[in-house]
Amino acid sequence: SDIKFPDYGGYKKDEKYRTPAGRDAGKVFAYMMVGGAIGAPMIYGAKTIVNKFVGVMAPSAAVLALGTIEINLNEIPEGKNMVFKWRGKPLFVRHRAQHEIDQVREVNVSDLRDPQKDEDRVKDEKWLILLGVCTHLGCVPIANAGDFGGYYCPCHGSHYDASGRIRKGPAPLNLAVPEYTIDGDTLLVG
Repeated sequence: SDIKFPDYGGYKKDEKYRTPAGRDAGKVFAYMMVGGAIGAPMIYGAKTIVNKFVGVMAPSAAVLALGTIEINLNEIPEGKNMVFKWRGKPLFVRHRAQHEIDQVREVNVSDLRDPQKDEDRVKDEKWLILLGVCTHLGCVPIANAGDFGGYYCPCHGSHYDASGRIRKGPAPLNLAVPEYTIDGDTLLVG
């Protein structure tokens, strides 16, 4: 015939690859390349689907906005406690008088069930910010009541002092202190 075929001999595999072990190695390489070419987009697609479902379950912007509360501290007279609703829970903001501060700071911390200094629970000694949820069974304590002049939970008889520390009763822990900042006369919780 007058058609010349090119010589591809230089591109052929060596004899060592024509053995059964060499063919198996070639198949493994081919399968890895095909698996990677198909698997990578599938993994990316699965990640995208999971992100979309998780994104749907995330809180909306309106819910996140409710996650913070701004309180004007000038509206709370000294010696009084005000209750605000924050994230569906009562938030106690107490403007402590100097005698209350002195009284809670005289307490021997080692005698407390949940030992914590008053200085560690407040950022400004005149202001006590607490979540108003009893640590025993989740009841709402009454302010300015109890044996220690702080908070009293009538459900099971837990008594807290004016620093929110458990002093008597079945509650195992002090009242929780949320994250907050005080900027002048404004309290920002959340």
